[in-house]
Amino acid sequence: MSLQADFDQAAQDVRKLKSRPEDEELKELYGLYKQSVIGDINIGACPAMLDLKGKAKWEAWNLQKGLSKEDAMCAYISKARELIEKYGI
Repeated sequence: MSLQADFDQAAQDVRKLKSRPEDEELKELYGLYKQSVIGDINIGACPAMLDLKGKAKWEAWNLQKGLSKEDAMCAYISKARELIEKYGI
C-alpha cells in the first residue's frame, strides 16, 4: 500500500479503539494528523488561556512544526499502531 493509503487506514482504525487513549497520546496523535494533512500550523496565536482544549490542540500541532508531511504520516501510522496494540480495536 502507499503511504497515503496506510495513513488513511490508520486514521480509520484509530477511531475504533476499545477504550479512550490518555490525553497525552491523543494530543500527539492530533498534532501528527494535522501536520500530515495540512502541514505547519497556520493559526497565528495560541488560543486564550480559558480555552484549554483549543490551547492543547494548538500546542500539540505546533510541536510538529517543521516536520514534513511524509514524516508526519509515518509517525502518525507508527503511533496509531502503538495505540491499537495497547487498546485494541
